[in-house]
Amino acid sequence: MASLSFPLSTLVKHKDCLQKANIFCNALQGLQHQTFRSRLWKRHFGAVSHGVGQLLSQQPRAKNYAASVCSSSSHGQDMAERLWSVYNETKRQTEDSIPVISTNSVNPDTIFANNEMSLRDTEIYGFDYDYTLAFYSRHLHTLIFNIARDILITKHRYPEGLRKYEYIPNFAVRGLHYDVQKALLMKIDAFHYIQLGTVYRGLHPVPDEEVIAMYEGCHVPLEIMSDFYGKSSHGHTMKQFMDIFSLPEMTLLCCVNDFFMRHNIDYEPVHLYKDVKEAIRDVHVKGIMYRAVEADIEKYICYGEQSHAVLKKLSEHGKKMFLITNSPFDFVDRGMSYIVGKDWRDLFDIVIVQADKPSFFNDRRKPFRRVTDKGSLLWDRIHRLEKGQIYKQGNLYEFLRLTGWRGSKVLYFGDHIYSDLADLTLKHGWRTGAIIPELRKEIKIMNTEQYVHMTTWLQALTGLIEQMQVHRDPTSQAVVEEWIREREAMRPQTKNIFNVQFGSLFRTYHNPTYFSRRLSRFADIYMASISCLLNYDFQHTFFPRRTPLQHESPFWPEHTPDGPSISSQLHMTKAETD
Repeated sequence: MASLSFPLSTLVKHKDCLQKANIFCNALQGLQHQTFRSRLWKRHFGAVSHGVGQLLSQQPRAKNYAASVCSSSSHGQDMAERLWSVYNETKRQTEDSIPVISTNSVNPDTIFANNEMSLRDTEIYGFDYDYTLAFYSRHLHTLIFNIARDILITKHRYPEGLRKYEYIPNFAVRGLHYDVQKALLMKIDAFHYIQLGTVYRGLHPVPDEEVIAMYEGCHVPLEIMSDFYGKSSHGHTMKQFMDIFSLPEMTLLCCVNDFFMRHNIDYEPVHLYKDVKEAIRDVHVKGIMYRAVEADIEKYICYGEQSHAVLKKLSEHGKKMFLITNSPFDFVDRGMSYIVGKDWRDLFDIVIVQADKPSFFNDRRKPFRRVTDKGSLLWDRIHRLEKGQIYKQGNLYEFLRLTGWRGSKVLYFGDHIYSDLADLTLKHGWRTGAIIPELRKEIKIMNTEQYVHMTTWLQALTGLIEQMQVHRDPTSQAVVEEWIREREAMRPQTKNIFNVQFGSLFRTYHNPTYFSRRLSRFADIYMASISCLLNYDFQHTFFPRRTPLQHESPFWPEHTPDGPSISSQLHMTKAETD
């Protein structure tokens, strides 16, 4: 998740506020018995608002703060008053800072960089189809859920009462883990720790005490985590759901679990998982979903993502383009004809359907096979990949041999962190771009005053606890414990504002999620939709934000990734000063 930071133009715009803040801190420093308070506030403010904070922050020295407090008083009651005085002053200054911090909203159409990458070096652009070029409405998830639920009833003889369950659009989020043997859905952070309060059996949360007892703590050992592609195999008991299409699968698993528990039906969780997995697979493999979408394409495909404009812009600038998708040709052709037009194939140099990713990137055995416009498979050997033709299956090694498209001059976009991006960046050196549709909603929430207020005060309060915990007298400890209770009560609020059950896709409280960790490793850049490319020219270089490591002092100025808007603001500022 992008941290709050101020572009240069915003700092210039609010220079009066900054000057007042600096004067205020200097005034606090002039008060002998409150020296520690100024430094403490500056440190907290800098931790939340890097733009203003960079001008105010200094590295804290906890022992010095403690000495300042201890020297000011030797009585417990006076110590408590002093601690609450610091608390109240910090809270007042936090609230005063909210209007300034709130002006630094993040643009949802920004492209964010995990790794430095220049479009100047990119000659070839590759795309997945589903949720990369084609974006779907929520009607599709309802369709998948209903069809898979009915398959469970008719094919696998599950109880008829399951028909009463409907798809719950806002129940699950992407990136969750499912314990196959315990039938638990949960969110795990980048360090393999379960986020308490996000463990669900069926449609209801599992008490924290029960979770801790089952896992002997909150840590999930590596050996029971999912494999490289998020699958549960080779004795692993955890499955990670990384695909946007997996949202109805997670919801169906929880609904069936809920039905069995409500009716006191004894069942084997492993069988349930496999049956739901097979039902969801049937929805795709047997073409049920494809036929439904093709029959009512306006209902299921969202046209407004400007995919056509992106492809046209790339073509006009002489960029080569290719499509590699797991979807069948008829489905892709119907969707692309709706999004782009009947001549959509003229934009692509190579089109590969039913590629069977991620095996496409690893299995050298499958040769390419040409497909006619009517879907017939030809038997001739493929000596070159030609524009205007449609190819099925194949493998990346043969693709590289026939095209010569290697290394960092290739940029491939996809929505699945594992199946689309992982092998390309780890084994083949392609540049990768992750499409994260959920990003737009989360950024809009982050930009609200409610969220800014919560996170700013939560950071400041955490800093107070960190600094004042050194006072071991009973009175001081009682005050600090009360602050800790307030912090613990606030943390679920920062989760619930995104999703009541599981919170943000990117954070487990203060830590990144396991999903976020994989995203930062396998994607050079990421964005809410492919249309974000329209905001940048093809000479643009994306720079990752140099955020301080825990042992580094945040002395360098921050920058924001939304370069075009900063540039325009700087031109406006220059015009105003000329």
